[in-house]
Amino acid sequence: MTEGTLRRLTTIVAADIAGFSRLVGNDEEGTLAAQRKHRTELIEPLLAKHHGRIANTAGDSFLFEFSSAVEAVRCSMAVQGGMAERNREIPTDRRIEYRIGINVGDVVADGNDLLGDGVNIAARLEGICEPGGIILSDDAYRQVRDRIDLAWENGGEHEVKNIARPVQVWRWGIASEVISTPSKEAPLVLPDKPSVAILPFDNLSSDPENAFFADGIVEDLTTSLSRFSWLFVIARNSSFSYKGKNVPIKQVSDEFGVRYVVEGSVRSSPTRLRVTVQLVDAVNDRHVWADSYDRPSGDLFDLQDEITQAITGVLIPALSSAERNRSVRDNRPSLDAWRSFQRGLVHFYRPYNDVDHAEARRLFDLSIELDGGFADAHAMVALMGVYAVDSGQSSYDADADDILAEAQRAARLAVQSEDSNALAHLVLGRVLGQKGDFEAGIAECEMAVRLNPNLTLAHHELGFINTFAGHFASAVPCFDQAIRLSPNDPSRWNFYNLKGIALTGLEQFVEAIACFKEAARQRPTAFWPHVNIAICLFELGRMDEARVSLQEALVRKPDLNKSFIEEFERTHQFEPRGLWTFGHRLQELGLPE
Repeated sequence: MTEGTLRRLTTIVAADIAGFSRLVGNDEEGTLAAQRKHRTELIEPLLAKHHGRIANTAGDSFLFEFSSAVEAVRCSMAVQGGMAERNREIPTDRRIEYRIGINVGDVVADGNDLLGDGVNIAARLEGICEPGGIILSDDAYRQVRDRIDLAWENGGEHEVKNIARPVQVWRWGIASEVISTPSKEAPLVLPDKPSVAILPFDNLSSDPENAFFADGIVEDLTTSLSRFSWLFVIARNSSFSYKGKNVPIKQVSDEFGVRYVVEGSVRSSPTRLRVTVQLVDAVNDRHVWADSYDRPSGDLFDLQDEITQAITGVLIPALSSAERNRSVRDNRPSLDAWRSFQRGLVHFYRPYNDVDHAEARRLFDLSIELDGGFADAHAMVALMGVYAVDSGQSSYDADADDILAEAQRAARLAVQSEDSNALAHLVLGRVLGQKGDFEAGIAECEMAVRLNPNLTLAHHELGFINTFAGHFASAVPCFDQAIRLSPNDPSRWNFYNLKGIALTGLEQFVEAIACFKEAARQRPTAFWPHVNIAICLFELGRMDEARVSLQEALVRKPDLNKSFIEEFERTHQFEPRGLWTFGHRLQELGLPE
Protein backbone atom coordinates (compact mmCIF):
# COMPACT_ATOMS: atom_id res chain seq x y z
CA MET A 1 0.00 0.00 0.00
CA THR A 2 1.14 3.54 -0.70
CA GLU A 3 1.63 6.19 1.93
CA GLY A 4 -1.74 7.56 3.10
CA THR A 5 -3.64 4.31 2.50
CA LEU A 6 -4.88 1.82 5.10
CA ARG A 7 -7.24 -1.14 5.41
CA ARG A 8 -10.29 -1.31 7.63
CA LEU A 9 -13.52 -3.27 8.06
CA THR A 10 -16.52 -1.06 7.39
CA THR A 11 -20.06 -0.90 5.98
CA ILE A 12 -20.31 0.33 2.41
CA VAL A 13 -23.52 1.63 0.84
CA ALA A 14 -23.61 2.04 -2.95
CA ALA A 15 -26.56 3.95 -4.44
CA ASP A 16 -27.42 5.15 -7.92
CA ILE A 17 -30.38 6.59 -9.82
CA ALA A 18 -32.38 4.05 -11.81
CA GLY A 19 -32.75 5.15 -15.46
CA PHE A 20 -30.51 8.16 -15.02
CA SER A 21 -29.65 8.43 -18.74
CA ARG A 22 -33.34 8.46 -19.67
CA LEU A 23 -34.14 11.12 -17.06
CA VAL A 24 -31.26 13.34 -18.20
CA GLY A 25 -32.22 12.85 -21.84
CA ASN A 26 -35.77 14.02 -21.11
CA ASP A 27 -34.85 16.97 -18.84
CA GLU A 28 -31.18 17.34 -17.98
CA GLU A 29 -31.43 20.62 -16.06
CA GLY A 30 -34.53 19.60 -14.09
CA THR A 31 -33.11 16.15 -13.21
CA LEU A 32 -29.81 17.54 -11.94
CA ALA A 33 -31.59 20.25 -9.93
CA ALA A 34 -33.91 17.68 -8.37
CA GLN A 35 -30.95 15.43 -7.55
CA ARG A 36 -29.15 18.29 -5.80
CA LYS A 37 -32.28 19.07 -3.81
CA HIS A 38 -32.71 15.45 -2.71
CA ARG A 39 -29.09 15.37 -1.62
CA THR A 40 -29.18 18.57 0.46
CA GLU A 41 -32.69 18.18 1.90
CA LEU A 42 -32.92 14.42 2.45
CA ILE A 43 -29.71 12.45 2.04
CA GLU A 44 -27.15 14.63 3.81
CA PRO A 45 -29.33 15.24 6.91
CA LEU A 46 -30.03 11.49 7.16
CA LEU A 47 -26.33 10.69 6.81
CA ALA A 48 -25.54 13.07 9.66
CA LYS A 49 -28.27 11.60 11.80
CA HIS A 50 -27.10 8.02 11.24
CA HIS A 51 -23.37 8.80 11.52
CA GLY A 52 -22.52 8.08 7.89
CA ARG A 53 -20.36 9.96 5.39
CA ILE A 54 -20.09 10.40 1.64
CA ALA A 55 -16.98 8.56 0.49
CA ASN A 56 -17.44 9.26 -3.21
CA THR A 57 -20.01 10.64 -5.64
CA ALA A 58 -20.35 10.82 -9.40
CA GLY A 59 -23.38 12.30 -11.15
CA ASP A 60 -25.95 9.55 -10.69
CA SER A 61 -24.25 7.56 -7.91
CA PHE A 62 -23.09 7.76 -4.30
CA LEU A 63 -20.78 5.74 -2.11
CA PHE A 64 -21.45 6.05 1.63
CA GLU A 65 -19.53 4.67 4.61
CA PHE A 66 -20.91 3.73 8.04
CA SER A 67 -19.20 2.26 11.07
CA SER A 68 -22.46 0.40 11.89
CA ALA A 69 -24.37 -1.88 9.51
CA VAL A 70 -27.55 -1.24 11.52
CA GLU A 71 -27.25 2.53 11.02
CA ALA A 72 -26.44 2.00 7.34
CA VAL A 73 -29.66 0.03 6.81
CA ARG A 74 -31.75 2.44 8.85
CA CYS A 75 -30.38 5.38 6.89
CA SER A 76 -30.99 3.59 3.57
CA MET A 77 -34.56 2.76 4.55
CA ALA A 78 -35.14 6.38 5.55
CA VAL A 79 -33.78 7.53 2.18
CA GLN A 80 -36.06 5.14 0.28
CA GLY A 81 -39.05 6.08 2.43
CA GLY A 82 -38.33 9.79 1.99
CA MET A 83 -38.01 9.39 -1.78
CA ALA A 84 -41.31 7.52 -1.93
CA GLU A 85 -42.97 10.46 -0.19
CA ARG A 86 -41.26 13.01 -2.45
CA ASN A 87 -42.28 11.08 -5.56
CA ARG A 88 -45.92 10.80 -4.53
CA GLU A 89 -47.05 13.71 -6.74
CA ILE A 90 -44.34 13.33 -9.41
CA PRO A 91 -45.25 11.71 -12.78
CA THR A 92 -43.78 8.22 -13.10
CA ASP A 93 -41.51 9.10 -16.01
CA ARG A 94 -39.88 11.96 -14.05
CA ARG A 95 -39.33 10.22 -10.70
CA ILE A 96 -35.84 9.87 -9.29
CA GLU A 97 -35.59 6.43 -7.68
CA TYR A 98 -32.50 4.99 -6.02
CA ARG A 99 -31.17 1.46 -6.03
CA ILE A 100 -29.10 0.64 -2.94
CA GLY A 101 -26.60 -2.13 -2.24
CA ILE A 102 -25.03 -2.66 1.20
CA ASN A 103 -22.02 -4.76 2.11
CA VAL A 104 -19.83 -5.22 5.18
CA GLY A 105 -16.27 -5.86 4.12
CA ASP A 106 -12.61 -5.02 4.10
CA VAL A 107 -11.69 -1.89 2.16
CA VAL A 108 -8.62 0.13 1.31
CA ALA A 109 -8.97 3.78 2.34
CA ASP A 110 -7.04 6.20 0.17
CA GLY A 111 -7.73 9.60 1.68
CA ASN A 112 -11.54 9.88 1.63
CA ASP A 113 -11.94 7.31 -1.17
CA LEU A 114 -12.70 3.64 -0.55
CA LEU A 115 -11.39 0.86 -2.79
CA GLY A 116 -11.29 -2.93 -2.85
CA ASP A 117 -13.57 -5.97 -3.03
CA GLY A 118 -15.80 -4.70 -0.21
CA VAL A 119 -16.71 -1.69 -2.37
CA ASN A 120 -17.03 -3.77 -5.55
CA ILE A 121 -19.55 -6.11 -3.96
CA ALA A 122 -21.74 -3.22 -2.73
CA ALA A 123 -21.64 -1.67 -6.23
CA ARG A 124 -22.59 -4.96 -7.90
CA LEU A 125 -25.47 -5.46 -5.46
CA GLU A 126 -26.77 -1.98 -6.24
CA GLY A 127 -26.70 -2.94 -9.92
CA ILE A 128 -29.11 -5.87 -9.41
CA CYS A 129 -31.42 -3.99 -7.03
CA GLU A 130 -34.91 -2.91 -8.00
CA PRO A 131 -35.70 0.86 -7.93
CA GLY A 132 -36.75 1.91 -4.43
CA GLY A 133 -35.26 -1.21 -2.89
CA ILE A 134 -32.27 -2.34 -0.84
CA ILE A 135 -30.06 -5.40 -1.26
CA LEU A 136 -27.76 -6.70 1.47
CA SER A 137 -24.83 -9.06 1.16
CA ASP A 138 -24.93 -12.01 3.54
CA ASP A 139 -22.22 -10.38 5.65
CA ALA A 140 -24.36 -7.25 6.08
CA TYR A 141 -27.50 -9.30 6.69
CA ARG A 142 -25.92 -11.16 9.61
CA GLN A 143 -25.21 -7.83 11.31
CA VAL A 144 -28.81 -6.58 11.14
CA ARG A 145 -31.16 -9.56 11.02
CA ASP A 146 -31.76 -9.63 14.80
CA ARG A 147 -31.58 -5.88 15.28
CA ILE A 148 -34.00 -4.50 12.69
CA ASP A 149 -37.50 -5.94 12.59
CA LEU A 150 -38.01 -6.30 8.83
CA ALA A 151 -39.04 -9.12 6.54
CA TRP A 152 -36.00 -9.72 4.33
CA GLU A 153 -36.50 -11.82 1.19
CA ASN A 154 -33.85 -14.43 0.43
CA GLY A 155 -32.51 -13.38 -2.98
CA GLY A 156 -30.34 -16.47 -3.46
CA GLU A 157 -26.72 -16.55 -4.60
CA HIS A 158 -25.44 -14.29 -7.36
CA GLU A 159 -22.26 -14.33 -9.39
CA VAL A 160 -20.51 -10.99 -8.97
CA LYS A 161 -18.06 -9.71 -11.53
CA ASN A 162 -14.41 -10.04 -10.45
CA ILE A 163 -15.42 -11.83 -7.19
CA ALA A 164 -14.38 -15.49 -6.97
CA ARG A 165 -17.33 -16.85 -4.98
CA PRO A 166 -21.10 -16.29 -5.43
CA VAL A 167 -22.61 -13.74 -3.04
CA GLN A 168 -25.72 -14.59 -1.03
CA VAL A 169 -28.11 -11.59 -1.11
CA TRP A 170 -31.16 -10.41 0.83
CA ARG A 171 -33.75 -8.03 -0.59
CA TRP A 172 -36.06 -5.41 0.86
CA GLY A 173 -38.40 -3.31 -1.25
CA ILE A 174 -40.50 -0.43 -0.03
CA ALA A 175 -43.45 -1.69 -2.04
CA SER A 176 -43.50 -4.92 -0.03
CA GLU A 177 -43.73 -2.94 3.22
CA VAL A 178 -46.71 -0.81 2.19
CA ILE A 179 -50.31 -1.94 2.59
CA SER A 180 -52.07 -0.27 -0.32
CA THR A 181 -55.68 -1.26 0.37
CA PRO A 182 -57.57 -2.20 3.51
CA SER A 183 -57.52 -5.92 4.18
CA LYS A 184 -60.81 -7.75 4.00
CA GLU A 185 -59.39 -10.84 5.67
CA ALA A 186 -59.80 -11.80 9.32
CA PRO A 187 -57.85 -9.65 11.81
CA LEU A 188 -54.27 -10.72 12.36
CA VAL A 189 -53.50 -12.57 15.58
CA LEU A 190 -51.81 -10.33 18.13
CA PRO A 191 -48.12 -11.14 18.72
CA ASP A 192 -46.96 -12.63 22.01
CA LYS A 193 -45.38 -9.34 23.07
CA PRO A 194 -46.91 -5.83 23.20
CA SER A 195 -47.47 -4.51 19.70
CA VAL A 196 -47.73 -0.94 18.46
CA ALA A 197 -48.12 1.05 15.25
CA ILE A 198 -47.19 4.74 15.03
CA LEU A 199 -49.49 6.39 12.49
CA PRO A 200 -48.43 9.42 10.41
CA PHE A 201 -49.00 12.61 12.39
CA ASP A 202 -51.43 15.15 10.94
CA ASN A 203 -50.02 18.49 9.81
CA LEU A 204 -52.60 21.03 10.99
CA SER A 205 -50.57 23.97 9.64
CA SER A 206 -50.37 25.43 6.16
CA ASP A 207 -46.56 25.33 6.19
CA PRO A 208 -45.46 22.27 4.16
CA GLU A 209 -42.19 22.13 6.15
CA ASN A 210 -44.24 20.95 9.11
CA ALA A 211 -45.30 17.90 7.11
CA PHE A 212 -41.65 16.81 6.84
CA PHE A 213 -41.21 17.63 10.51
CA ALA A 214 -44.23 15.48 11.47
CA ASP A 215 -43.02 12.59 9.30
CA GLY A 216 -39.57 12.87 10.88
CA ILE A 217 -41.01 12.53 14.38
CA VAL A 218 -42.94 9.40 13.36
CA GLU A 219 -39.86 7.89 11.75
CA ASP A 220 -37.71 8.64 14.79
CA LEU A 221 -40.36 7.35 17.19
CA THR A 222 -40.58 4.11 15.19
CA THR A 223 -36.81 3.72 15.33
CA SER A 224 -36.66 4.56 19.04
CA LEU A 225 -39.39 2.11 20.02
CA SER A 226 -37.86 -0.60 17.84
CA ARG A 227 -34.80 -0.56 20.12
CA PHE A 228 -36.92 -2.05 22.92
CA SER A 229 -36.78 -5.80 22.31
CA TRP A 230 -39.95 -6.42 24.32
CA LEU A 231 -42.01 -4.43 21.79
CA PHE A 232 -43.33 -5.49 18.39
CA VAL A 233 -43.28 -2.32 16.25
CA ILE A 234 -44.84 -2.02 12.80
CA ALA A 235 -42.36 -0.77 10.19
CA ARG A 236 -42.55 2.91 9.27
CA ASN A 237 -43.33 2.22 5.62
CA SER A 238 -46.35 0.11 6.51
CA SER A 239 -47.81 2.68 8.88
CA PHE A 240 -47.30 5.42 6.26
CA SER A 241 -49.79 3.65 3.99
CA TYR A 242 -52.39 5.49 6.11
CA LYS A 243 -50.92 8.94 5.49
CA GLY A 244 -53.66 11.43 4.69
CA LYS A 245 -56.41 8.90 5.45
CA ASN A 246 -58.98 9.00 8.24
CA VAL A 247 -58.99 5.35 9.30
CA PRO A 248 -60.74 3.95 12.41
CA ILE A 249 -58.25 2.86 15.06
CA LYS A 250 -59.87 -0.59 15.25
CA GLN A 251 -59.21 -1.08 11.52
CA VAL A 252 -55.54 -0.27 12.05
CA SER A 253 -55.40 -2.80 14.88
CA ASP A 254 -57.04 -5.52 12.79
CA GLU A 255 -54.97 -4.96 9.65
CA PHE A 256 -51.61 -4.65 11.38
CA GLY A 257 -52.28 -7.11 14.19
CA VAL A 258 -51.37 -4.65 16.96
CA ARG A 259 -52.90 -3.79 20.31
CA TYR A 260 -51.67 -0.21 20.63
CA VAL A 261 -51.78 2.69 18.19
CA VAL A 262 -49.96 6.02 18.52
CA GLU A 263 -51.38 9.01 16.68
CA GLY A 264 -50.67 12.71 16.81
CA SER A 265 -50.65 16.10 15.12
CA VAL A 266 -48.41 19.12 14.55
CA ARG A 267 -49.65 22.71 14.65
CA SER A 268 -47.56 25.87 14.35
CA SER A 269 -47.85 29.63 14.70
CA PRO A 270 -45.22 32.21 13.75
CA THR A 271 -43.53 31.80 17.15
CA ARG A 272 -44.67 28.45 18.63
CA LEU A 273 -44.96 24.83 17.60
CA ARG A 274 -47.24 22.28 19.31
CA VAL A 275 -47.12 18.50 18.95
CA THR A 276 -49.93 16.43 20.47
CA VAL A 277 -49.67 12.67 20.92
CA GLN A 278 -51.96 9.97 22.24
CA LEU A 279 -51.62 6.25 22.91
CA VAL A 280 -54.74 4.14 22.35
CA ASP A 281 -55.47 0.55 23.33
CA ALA A 282 -57.23 -0.22 20.05
CA VAL A 283 -58.42 -3.68 21.10
CA ASN A 284 -60.37 -2.27 24.06
CA ASP A 285 -61.04 1.15 22.46
CA ARG A 286 -59.46 2.92 25.43
CA HIS A 287 -57.19 5.95 25.66
CA VAL A 288 -54.10 5.05 27.68
CA TRP A 289 -52.13 8.30 27.62
CA ALA A 290 -52.06 11.69 25.89
CA ASP A 291 -49.86 14.76 26.11
CA SER A 292 -48.81 17.85 24.18
CA TYR A 293 -45.40 19.43 23.66
CA ASP A 294 -45.04 23.17 23.12
CA ARG A 295 -41.77 24.61 21.90
CA PRO A 296 -40.62 27.94 20.48
CA SER A 297 -40.17 27.82 16.72
CA GLY A 298 -36.58 27.12 15.74
CA ASP A 299 -34.39 24.65 13.89
CA LEU A 300 -36.74 21.83 12.88
CA PHE A 301 -34.07 19.11 13.12
CA ASP A 302 -33.20 20.12 16.69
CA LEU A 303 -36.89 20.34 17.62
CA GLN A 304 -37.53 16.94 16.02
CA ASP A 305 -34.81 15.29 18.14
CA GLU A 306 -35.91 17.05 21.32
CA ILE A 307 -39.60 16.23 20.96
CA THR A 308 -38.97 12.64 19.84
CA GLN A 309 -36.85 12.03 22.92
CA ALA A 310 -39.45 13.60 25.20
CA ILE A 311 -42.28 11.52 23.70
CA THR A 312 -40.28 8.28 23.87
CA GLY A 313 -39.41 8.90 27.50
CA VAL A 314 -43.07 9.05 28.48
CA LEU A 315 -44.49 6.63 25.91
CA ILE A 316 -42.36 3.64 26.94
CA PRO A 317 -43.40 3.77 30.63
CA ALA A 318 -47.02 4.30 29.52
CA LEU A 319 -46.89 1.19 27.35
CA SER A 320 -45.20 -0.81 30.09
CA SER A 321 -47.71 0.37 32.69
CA ALA A 322 -50.63 -0.48 30.40
CA GLU A 323 -49.25 -3.99 29.94
CA ARG A 324 -48.73 -4.46 33.67
CA ASN A 325 -52.28 -3.34 34.41
CA ARG A 326 -53.61 -5.60 31.69
CA SER A 327 -51.66 -8.59 33.01
CA VAL A 328 -53.10 -8.06 36.49
CA ARG A 329 -56.64 -7.93 35.08
CA ASP A 330 -56.08 -11.08 33.03
CA ASN A 331 -56.60 -13.97 35.44
CA ARG A 332 -56.17 -16.88 33.06
CA PRO A 333 -54.35 -19.68 34.93
CA SER A 334 -51.96 -20.45 32.04
CA LEU A 335 -49.32 -17.70 32.02
CA ASP A 336 -46.87 -17.19 29.18
CA ALA A 337 -43.39 -15.83 29.79
CA TRP A 338 -44.27 -12.23 29.00
CA ARG A 339 -47.35 -12.13 31.21
CA SER A 340 -45.40 -13.61 34.10
CA PHE A 341 -42.65 -11.07 33.54
CA GLN A 342 -45.09 -8.15 33.58
CA ARG A 343 -46.73 -9.39 36.77
CA GLY A 344 -43.30 -9.62 38.31
CA LEU A 345 -42.70 -5.96 37.45
CA VAL A 346 -45.88 -5.01 39.32
CA HIS A 347 -44.31 -6.31 42.54
CA PHE A 348 -40.81 -5.13 41.68
CA TYR A 349 -41.87 -1.47 41.38
CA ARG A 350 -43.65 -1.40 44.73
CA PRO A 351 -41.71 0.02 47.73
CA TYR A 352 -39.31 -2.66 48.91
CA ASN A 353 -40.73 -5.34 51.21
CA ASP A 354 -39.92 -9.02 51.56
CA VAL A 355 -43.35 -10.21 50.38
CA ASP A 356 -43.34 -8.27 47.10
CA HIS A 357 -39.66 -9.04 46.54
CA ALA A 358 -40.25 -12.79 46.91
CA GLU A 359 -43.31 -12.69 44.62
CA ALA A 360 -41.47 -10.71 41.95
CA ARG A 361 -38.60 -13.21 42.06
CA ARG A 362 -41.05 -16.13 41.78
CA LEU A 363 -42.70 -14.62 38.71
CA PHE A 364 -39.40 -13.80 37.00
CA ASP A 365 -38.22 -17.36 37.67
CA LEU A 366 -41.49 -18.66 36.19
CA SER A 367 -40.95 -16.49 33.13
CA ILE A 368 -37.50 -18.05 32.66
CA GLU A 369 -38.98 -21.52 33.12
CA LEU A 370 -41.46 -20.77 30.33
CA ASP A 371 -38.81 -19.24 28.07
CA GLY A 372 -35.21 -19.95 29.03
CA GLY A 373 -33.92 -17.47 26.45
CA PHE A 374 -35.92 -14.50 27.79
CA ALA A 375 -33.05 -12.06 28.41
CA ASP A 376 -35.17 -9.46 30.23
CA ALA A 377 -36.29 -12.00 32.84
CA HIS A 378 -32.70 -13.12 33.54
CA ALA A 379 -31.71 -9.46 33.78
CA MET A 380 -34.44 -8.66 36.31
CA VAL A 381 -33.44 -11.62 38.49
CA ALA A 382 -29.92 -10.18 38.54
CA LEU A 383 -31.13 -6.63 39.22
CA MET A 384 -33.28 -7.79 42.14
CA GLY A 385 -30.21 -9.36 43.74
CA VAL A 386 -28.21 -6.16 43.34
CA TYR A 387 -31.02 -4.01 44.73
CA ALA A 388 -31.48 -6.35 47.69
CA VAL A 389 -27.81 -6.02 48.61
CA ASP A 390 -27.86 -2.29 47.90
CA SER A 391 -30.84 -1.65 50.18
CA GLY A 392 -29.53 -3.84 52.98
CA GLN A 393 -32.84 -5.66 53.05
CA SER A 394 -33.12 -9.15 51.67
CA SER A 395 -35.55 -12.04 51.50
CA TYR A 396 -32.63 -14.24 50.36
CA ASP A 397 -31.28 -16.94 52.64
CA ALA A 398 -27.69 -16.00 51.72
CA ASP A 399 -25.08 -13.38 52.48
CA ALA A 400 -24.35 -10.42 50.23
CA ASP A 401 -21.39 -12.02 48.45
CA ASP A 402 -23.42 -15.08 47.48
CA ILE A 403 -26.33 -12.93 46.31
CA LEU A 404 -24.01 -10.90 44.08
CA ALA A 405 -22.42 -14.05 42.67
CA GLU A 406 -25.87 -15.35 41.73
CA ALA A 407 -26.78 -11.94 40.25
CA GLN A 408 -23.63 -11.99 38.11
CA ARG A 409 -24.52 -15.44 36.74
CA ALA A 410 -28.03 -14.26 35.86
CA ALA A 411 -26.71 -11.08 34.21
CA ARG A 412 -24.26 -13.03 32.06
CA LEU A 413 -27.07 -15.40 31.03
CA ALA A 414 -29.09 -12.36 29.98
CA VAL A 415 -26.25 -11.06 27.79
CA GLN A 416 -25.63 -14.53 26.34
CA SER A 417 -29.34 -14.87 25.54
CA GLU A 418 -29.48 -11.53 23.70
CA ASP A 419 -26.26 -9.63 23.24
CA SER A 420 -28.07 -6.63 21.71
CA ASN A 421 -30.31 -6.25 24.78
CA ALA A 422 -29.57 -2.96 26.54
CA LEU A 423 -31.20 -4.07 29.81
CA ALA A 424 -28.94 -7.13 29.95
CA HIS A 425 -25.78 -5.05 29.52
CA LEU A 426 -26.76 -2.39 32.06
CA VAL A 427 -27.59 -5.02 34.69
CA LEU A 428 -24.28 -6.78 34.11
CA GLY A 429 -22.60 -3.38 34.45
CA ARG A 430 -24.40 -2.72 37.72
CA VAL A 431 -23.35 -6.10 39.14
CA LEU A 432 -19.72 -5.53 38.16
CA GLY A 433 -19.81 -2.07 39.70
CA GLN A 434 -21.33 -3.43 42.90
CA LYS A 435 -18.42 -5.87 43.10
CA GLY A 436 -15.91 -3.04 42.73
CA ASP A 437 -14.96 -3.53 39.05
CA PHE A 438 -15.96 0.01 38.11
CA GLU A 439 -14.26 0.30 34.73
CA ALA A 440 -15.86 -2.90 33.39
CA GLY A 441 -19.20 -1.84 34.87
CA ILE A 442 -19.04 1.59 33.26
CA ALA A 443 -18.16 0.00 29.90
CA GLU A 444 -21.22 -2.28 30.08
CA CYS A 445 -23.54 0.59 31.00
CA GLU A 446 -22.11 2.75 28.22
CA MET A 447 -22.82 -0.15 25.85
CA ALA A 448 -26.42 -0.17 27.11
CA VAL A 449 -26.77 3.56 26.40
CA ARG A 450 -25.39 3.06 22.88
CA LEU A 451 -27.76 0.16 22.23
CA ASN A 452 -30.76 2.13 23.47
CA PRO A 453 -30.26 5.86 24.17
CA ASN A 454 -33.91 6.12 25.25
CA LEU A 455 -33.69 3.51 28.02
CA THR A 456 -33.99 5.51 31.22
CA LEU A 457 -32.52 2.80 33.43
CA ALA A 458 -29.34 2.71 31.33
CA HIS A 459 -28.61 6.37 32.10
CA HIS A 460 -29.52 5.82 35.75
CA GLU A 461 -27.17 2.87 36.20
CA LEU A 462 -24.35 4.59 34.30
CA GLY A 463 -24.75 7.49 36.71
CA PHE A 464 -24.81 5.11 39.68
CA ILE A 465 -21.51 3.44 38.78
CA ASN A 466 -19.84 6.73 37.92
CA THR A 467 -20.94 8.06 41.31
CA PHE A 468 -19.51 5.20 43.29
CA ALA A 469 -16.37 5.14 41.18
CA GLY A 470 -15.81 8.74 42.27
CA HIS A 471 -16.58 10.21 38.80
CA PHE A 472 -19.12 12.64 40.25
CA ALA A 473 -19.06 15.24 37.48
CA SER A 474 -19.75 12.50 34.90
CA ALA A 475 -22.58 11.08 36.98
CA VAL A 476 -24.75 14.20 37.34
CA PRO A 477 -25.67 14.50 33.60
CA CYS A 478 -26.63 10.80 33.59
CA PHE A 479 -29.23 11.36 36.32
CA ASP A 480 -30.44 14.55 34.62
CA GLN A 481 -31.02 12.54 31.44
CA ALA A 482 -32.86 9.81 33.33
CA ILE A 483 -35.09 12.41 34.98
CA ARG A 484 -35.80 14.07 31.64
CA LEU A 485 -36.52 10.83 29.79
CA SER A 486 -39.03 9.41 32.27
CA PRO A 487 -41.04 11.99 34.20
CA ASN A 488 -43.43 9.31 35.53
CA ASP A 489 -40.92 6.57 36.33
CA PRO A 490 -41.59 4.55 39.53
CA SER A 491 -37.86 4.82 40.32
CA ARG A 492 -37.70 8.57 39.74
CA TRP A 493 -37.20 9.22 43.45
CA ASN A 494 -33.94 7.28 43.31
CA PHE A 495 -32.72 9.31 40.31
CA TYR A 496 -32.88 12.37 42.58
CA ASN A 497 -31.43 10.49 45.54
CA LEU A 498 -28.38 9.34 43.58
CA LYS A 499 -27.93 12.71 41.88
CA GLY A 500 -27.80 14.15 45.39
CA ILE A 501 -25.06 11.68 46.33
CA ALA A 502 -23.03 12.72 43.27
CA LEU A 503 -23.48 16.38 44.25
CA THR A 504 -22.38 15.48 47.78
CA GLY A 505 -19.21 14.08 46.27
CA LEU A 506 -18.71 17.41 44.52
CA GLU A 507 -19.27 19.11 47.93
CA GLN A 508 -22.30 20.94 46.54
CA PHE A 509 -24.22 20.22 49.74
CA VAL A 510 -27.06 22.73 49.34
CA GLU A 511 -27.89 21.45 45.83
CA ALA A 512 -27.60 17.88 47.11
CA ILE A 513 -30.10 18.54 49.93
CA ALA A 514 -32.60 19.86 47.37
CA CYS A 515 -32.31 16.59 45.43
CA PHE A 516 -32.70 14.48 48.58
CA LYS A 517 -35.80 16.44 49.58
CA GLU A 518 -37.33 15.82 46.15
CA ALA A 519 -36.52 12.12 46.50
CA ALA A 520 -38.21 12.06 49.91
CA ARG A 521 -41.26 13.86 48.51
CA GLN A 522 -41.63 11.32 45.71
CA ARG A 523 -41.08 8.28 47.95
CA PRO A 524 -42.26 9.25 51.49
CA THR A 525 -41.46 5.78 52.88
CA ALA A 526 -37.80 5.82 51.79
CA PHE A 527 -35.27 6.31 54.58
CA TRP A 528 -32.06 6.88 52.55
CA PRO A 529 -32.92 10.45 51.46
CA HIS A 530 -33.21 11.46 55.12
CA VAL A 531 -29.92 9.74 55.98
CA ASN A 532 -28.25 11.61 53.14
CA ILE A 533 -29.78 14.94 54.19
CA ALA A 534 -28.40 14.36 57.69
CA ILE A 535 -24.89 13.77 56.29
CA CYS A 536 -25.02 16.96 54.17
CA LEU A 537 -26.27 19.02 57.11
CA PHE A 538 -23.46 17.56 59.22
CA GLU A 539 -20.93 18.72 56.62
CA LEU A 540 -22.52 22.19 56.66
CA GLY A 541 -22.26 22.32 60.46
CA ARG A 542 -26.06 22.44 60.91
CA MET A 543 -26.06 19.77 63.61
CA ASP A 544 -29.53 20.28 65.11
CA GLU A 545 -31.18 20.01 61.68
CA ALA A 546 -29.01 16.97 60.92
CA ARG A 547 -30.27 15.20 64.05
CA VAL A 548 -33.88 15.88 63.02
CA SER A 549 -33.22 14.34 59.57
CA LEU A 550 -31.66 11.26 61.15
CA GLN A 551 -34.75 10.86 63.32
CA GLU A 552 -36.90 11.04 60.17
CA ALA A 553 -34.82 8.16 58.77
CA LEU A 554 -35.30 6.15 62.00
CA VAL A 555 -39.07 6.64 61.82
CA ARG A 556 -39.04 4.98 58.38
CA LYS A 557 -36.49 2.32 59.34
CA PRO A 558 -36.57 1.65 63.07
CA ASP A 559 -33.81 -1.00 62.85
CA LEU A 560 -31.33 1.47 61.34
CA ASN A 561 -28.23 1.19 63.53
CA LYS A 562 -24.44 1.07 63.59
CA SER A 563 -24.30 -2.58 62.47
CA PHE A 564 -26.54 -1.89 59.47
CA ILE A 565 -24.34 1.00 58.29
CA GLU A 566 -21.14 -1.00 58.83
CA GLU A 567 -22.51 -3.88 56.73
CA PHE A 568 -23.64 -1.43 54.07
CA GLU A 569 -20.15 0.09 53.88
CA ARG A 570 -18.56 -3.38 53.77
CA THR A 571 -20.65 -4.58 50.81
CA HIS A 572 -20.25 -1.39 48.78
CA GLN A 573 -16.77 -0.99 47.35
CA PHE A 574 -16.99 2.76 46.82
CA GLU A 575 -14.25 5.14 45.76
CA PRO A 576 -12.98 7.31 47.26
CA ARG A 577 -13.45 5.35 50.48
CA GLY A 578 -13.44 8.40 52.72
CA LEU A 579 -16.62 9.84 51.28
CA TRP A 580 -18.75 6.77 51.97
CA THR A 581 -17.48 5.73 55.38
CA PHE A 582 -20.03 7.99 57.02
CA GLY A 583 -20.97 5.83 60.00
CA HIS A 584 -19.02 7.98 62.43
CA ARG A 585 -20.97 11.07 61.33
CA LEU A 586 -24.28 9.33 61.96
CA GLN A 587 -23.11 8.03 65.33
CA GLU A 588 -22.22 11.55 66.38
CA LEU A 589 -25.77 12.56 65.39
CA GLY A 590 -27.30 9.83 67.57
CA LEU A 591 -27.38 6.66 65.43
CA PRO A 592 -28.27 3.72 67.73
CA GLU A 593 -25.71 1.01 68.39
